[in-house]
Formats: sequence, C-alpha cells, structure tokens
Amino acid sequence: MSANRRDQPFYMTATTQFGLEEVLAQELRELGAKIEKVGQRAIEFSGNQQLLYEACLWCRTAVRILRPFAGFSAPDEKSLYREVGRIDWTKYLRQDQTFAITAVVNKSNLEHSLFVAQLTKDAIVDQFRNRTGERPNVDVRNPDIRLHLHMLENEVVLSLDASGESLHKRGYRQQTNVAPLNEALAAGLLLLSGWDGKTTLVDPMCGSGTILTEAALIAQRIAPGLYHQGKFGFEHWADFDAVLWETVQMDARQMRLEEPQCYIGGSDLSRDFIELARENIAAADLEDFIRLGVRDVKDAAAPARAEPGIVLTNPPYGERIGEETEMDDLYKTIGDTLKTGFQGYDAYIFTGNLLAAKRVGLKASRRIPLYNGPIDCRLLKYELYRGTRKVVKEGEEGSEQERTKTE
Repeated sequence: MSANRRDQPFYMTATTQFGLEEVLAQELRELGAKIEKVGQRAIEFSGNQQLLYEACLWCRTAVRILRPFAGFSAPDEKSLYREVGRIDWTKYLRQDQTFAITAVVNKSNLEHSLFVAQLTKDAIVDQFRNRTGERPNVDVRNPDIRLHLHMLENEVVLSLDASGESLHKRGYRQQTNVAPLNEALAAGLLLLSGWDGKTTLVDPMCGSGTILTEAALIAQRIAPGLYHQGKFGFEHWADFDAVLWETVQMDARQMRLEEPQCYIGGSDLSRDFIELARENIAAADLEDFIRLGVRDVKDAAAPARAEPGIVLTNPPYGERIGEETEMDDLYKTIGDTLKTGFQGYDAYIFTGNLLAAKRVGLKASRRIPLYNGPIDCRLLKYELYRGTRKVVKEGEEGSEQERTKTE
C-alpha cells in the first residue's frame, strides 16, 4: 500500500457477518486503521480518505464501509423529520444525483424501518424543493448516493455508504443462484482457519468453487475489490479524489503475485458444478492457480507431492424433509475420507447440520459459531494426526483441547 496518507482521519464503520468481526478488525489493522470498537457485525474504526479507498478494495470479509456524518435523537416522527431537515444536504447530494436510503431500527419508538426511510427521504427531498424548486430522485437499485440510517433507542446515526454494490459481490461469479456461500463468508472461513496462503488447501466438495477462488485471491495477494462491478459509492461523493483512487488501484495491481504460492485444489461429484467452478475461476483470471477434478468425496485424497496443509469444505446441510439418512451417510463418508486420505492435515467442515456432523466420527478441537444466511452454522476443526495420538482423558484439565486419534 502507498504510505502517502493525505488528509485528516475520520470515523468509519465496516459491516460484516456474525462471527467474522475479529477477522475483519484484523484486516483493517493491517491496512493501518485504528480500531475504535468491535461490535456485533460491525467494526468502528478511524482513518483517512486513502484508508477508506483501501478498505473497500482490500477487505475480504467486509460487506459495507460506511462514513457517519450526522447524529441526533429522534423520539418521534416530527423530531426525525426536523433533524434530517437541519442537515445541509447539498454537502452530500446534488439535485441531479439519485439516492436511496437503507434504515435499520432497533429498540426505538419508531419501529418500522421502511417508514423511517420514507420520512427521511421526504425531509431531504423537501429541503431541495424548498431551496431550488427541484429535487433529486430516488433509485433503490443503482443510486449514485447510498445513505444508511441506523436508529438504536431513538438515537440516529446517518452515514454515507462508500461501497455501492455490496462488497461481498466480487463480480467473478457467473451464476449467483447455485452457490451456498457468499464470497465474504468463504474468505472468512479461510481466515478463521488461520490458513496463510502458502500451504496446501483442498476442498473435496467444492461446488461452484467459491472457497477455492477466495483462497487463490489470498494466496496470490489479489485485492477482491478489483473485481467490483460498477462504481464504488465514494466515486460519487463531493470529495472524491480521482488521482488518489487511481494510485490506490495501481498499488493493488502491483501487489499481485504471478507465481503460484501453493497447491490449491478441489473436486466435486457433480460435473456441472465443476464446469461452473471453471467458469467462475476463469472469470477471476485464476486458472493457473487452482486444480479441479470430478470426484466423489469418498475417493478424495491428499495431493501426492504437496506438503500437508488444510482441508476446508462446506458440504450440503440436507434441508429437505427425508434427507436425514442421506446426510448421516454423507458425513460419515466425509469423516472416513479425512481419516484415511488426509493424515497430517487440519480439516475444517462448515455446516448447518450439527446432528449429521456427529457422524463424522472425529472430535472437533474448535467449534466456531457462524451463520450462512439465516442458517445457524458451525466451523468445525479436526486435527488429523499421522499414526496415533494420546487422547486426553475425560475430566482431565485441558479436555477442551482433546486430540483426535487416527490410525
């Protein structure tokens, strides 16, 4: 990253998914941010304009980067309309620009977020109309300016959304209706595992390849924001610095490593999924860094000439009625494959089916709570030792660190 830091620091908020807060905070620290608060699904931090641009470009687990600019109390409709109307909106929005408002309301007298967003929109539009006789238009799909309103216990914070399209939408995915993991969550699983981008990584049930693609982006030091579709939100702001933004992008492109850093490979029983994975990987220009094959998980094994690393996979959860037996058999097969084919590896299974996960037949040394959309999930870690390993007896101190016994 360029060390040329312009202008004074200001406060920002980065949003993420539940369970990825500390991972995102570390990403921001590595960019030079000062972390002010780690909250639930949000990180408050400070930095300057260059840091804001870099956060949008580099943060793998962020969903949005917000820049707060106003705060006030609003216990009722009149106070909300009045306080929004007191802001000089010409600083943030031109009348020839489109805008949209996202409102999140918790524990407040005004309970309905859509009503709060509508009232805020009315106050903004009325100010422009009263001053100039003209007004900016609302565009909920692709606005120039995205505004975020957060109301907690009648306290309102208004922010500019720097992201534009959600940051998890990298742009390389060719079909969005078949992948069970979004890109930010896939990257989060990799970072939670502690994978350093230099050791072997295998996904034996890779589906459309999101975990593999995000792994290659990490290993090759590629900024995910380089795939962002359309403009970032900050490119429409009044203080947008085009020269600085071009410099930040240029620095990011120069960070890319062209030589493969490690073995990254995946397989799936479905030939259609593997073909889709190839399309996604090609769209990300990563064909040289990822190996794919059509293979049943029961036949998966560690690559012959690669040092042990990690296995990371997101198997089906079996959400349809009547799939219980099928899922039990599948997870037992996964466990058998890990024990026989990946000794010396650390294995991570991300699943929303905790009952079926018991059939893996291995003792999890870590259980990290996460969500995949609305589904309560766990990232389960299994340590697959070569030969035998002494198991801590039940009741002994440190039993939480019980080691798997494999032969």
